[in-house]
Amino acid sequence: MRIATHSGRMLLVSPDSSRAVDVSQVSGGRYGPGPREVYDVWEEFARWAGDATIDFDADGVPVPLDELGAPSPDPRQVFAIGLNYRDHADEAGFAHPDSPPTFTKWVGGFAGPVGDLRLPTETVDWEAELVVVIGRRAESVAAADAWSYVAGLTVGQDFSERTLQLSGPAPQFSLGKSFPGFAPQGPWLVTVEELADPDNLAIECRINGETVQKSSTDRLIFSVPGLVEQLSAVLPLLPGDVIFTGTPAGIGAARKPPRFLQDGDVVETTIEGIGGLRQVCVATPR
Repeated sequence: MRIATHSGRMLLVSPDSSRAVDVSQVSGGRYGPGPREVYDVWEEFARWAGDATIDFDADGVPVPLDELGAPSPDPRQVFAIGLNYRDHADEAGFAHPDSPPTFTKWVGGFAGPVGDLRLPTETVDWEAELVVVIGRRAESVAAADAWSYVAGLTVGQDFSERTLQLSGPAPQFSLGKSFPGFAPQGPWLVTVEELADPDNLAIECRINGETVQKSSTDRLIFSVPGLVEQLSAVLPLLPGDVIFTGTPAGIGAARKPPRFLQDGDVVETTIEGIGGLRQVCVATPR
């Protein structure tokens, strides 16, 4: 199953991703219209969707990629994980962590899969990431059971303004990563059963067609089940919560000399079996 959001309403996307129907309309008002209402009854909704007979050709409309929002646009909690690929920890000059370094990206930075990325400074960096959306309350969950608590997976970018992020006596990770548009996600949420191996998905970021990051999620230090286990041991994870799982090597700040995004750059981020994002960088007048 694939779901997306448009104008605050949840859509069910056809298997070939070409057409979509409004969840509230095709369910006769039983589910939705907003994503939060659907995630709060995710298990029931997923059973209904699995049994529903939907004629996407007759009832659907073309998927408007440039109008979609994040698949879970108003989560109660957002978790972001740092240094979660060994090669990224190595390029950043840090030891491999024993527990997941965790910060947040505020919802004000959320955006859909396609659009402009306004650059507030000259030190904005890219970070391709697999993003997890939680489907039911998870509290003290064992890793072996964790996938059953996941609604699905989507593509994300953890754009980062490095000057603010690293300023002051204590780094401002969350602020530096939460400017408007700094958390694009999408184009849709893909449920786990659609993926041949959800623990091993190719991930790539390209800038103006040049590959700058290329890896696989099987290289995560803390896998998706491991993250659910460790985070839910501290506090409950709630339906619709979002987890940015970390980025592989290839970020701009680690290059010599450092490389940052510029006006006109086109950033494309793809994950195998899910889809891709496309942001066009726009310099902010000073």
